[in-house]
Amino acid sequence: MKIAAITVWSVDLPLKRPYSLSGGRLHFERLDSTIVRVDTDEGITGWGEGCPWGSTYLPAYARGIRSGIEELAPAVIGLDPRRTEVVYRAMDVALPGHPYLKSPIDMACWDISAKAAGLPLCDLLGGRTEGRVRLHSSIPSGTPAELMAEIDLAREEGYRFHSAKVGADVEADIERMRFLDSQMEPGEEVTFDVNRAWLPAEAIAALNATRDLHRVIEQPCETIEQHLQVRRHVGQPLAVDESLQSLGDMLRLVETGACEVIGLKVGRVGGLTVARKIRDVALQAGIRVNVEDTGGTALQASAVVHLAQATPEPFRRATWLCFDHLTENPIDGGVTNDNGWATAPTEPGIGAEPDEAALGTPVARYQ
Repeated sequence: MKIAAITVWSVDLPLKRPYSLSGGRLHFERLDSTIVRVDTDEGITGWGEGCPWGSTYLPAYARGIRSGIEELAPAVIGLDPRRTEVVYRAMDVALPGHPYLKSPIDMACWDISAKAAGLPLCDLLGGRTEGRVRLHSSIPSGTPAELMAEIDLAREEGYRFHSAKVGADVEADIERMRFLDSQMEPGEEVTFDVNRAWLPAEAIAALNATRDLHRVIEQPCETIEQHLQVRRHVGQPLAVDESLQSLGDMLRLVETGACEVIGLKVGRVGGLTVARKIRDVALQAGIRVNVEDTGGTALQASAVVHLAQATPEPFRRATWLCFDHLTENPIDGGVTNDNGWATAPTEPGIGAEPDEAALGTPVARYQ
């Protein structure tokens, strides 16, 4: 089997409501997603997606994915997509670095591999585990009342696990954290996600003032070095998200004892091939994993839920469905939000495919 062609679409994804994070420093109203179809000479087709959360959240942007695929296509056409490591090495040789733009092709190759094997994707990523995948909501920055209004909307959709965006200033964040903690119902969970907004001194002050809350604090500062300064002075369980960008980063987090939770964004680290390795290191180190991605349709979410479904309890912490925030989702099939839980599809492959008519005219095709 060989890759015969790669087709690329640009898809505009408006958000249902404007979304702010990092204390309001970053603000978004729509996403730009890239959807890729990889065709083979044996008639099996695979789908992939890459959707950075805008261009200001991470060193990634949507047009970069599409430009990168133009560079990568000649290197992978003619290769066997089932040999995912071989394909990935070819992409690394053709374009060193830039992991996020390799993820859509990598995802499509895994989709083809699972379809060729007649298995759901999770069975190629370690095997389907028992139980359902817990979902968490994503609550944008705001006043305590605005945060609670968003949490109430999420509760109506079945969510009982929330990721609340804080990170404005120390006194305001202490108030937000205490208020939200007091509003949690029995069995309900909340993570306070700072999205790198605090300096180390601010993080230490805010967390020592709320040490009695016993909630996970996610990505308090910009870098791993700053995160380690905070780690030495606070007792709360910490999560690293944006600073986890490679397998090397994961090894460093384990070596330094930097965190108890990681936010594993599949697209950010370069795709399922790399994310699976990071997941396995986390399991060995006893670190819990939020398996998720930065954005996208139900195609992207379904691939992520497959990886989560192949991650055993109690390491599998929670997963996010970005498409719950979108006004449009041009995908047939895939995962759904079942009262705050999801289950990986059972058909071969990812189990979600775009409606090509809804995607419109491709922006590029390579063969």
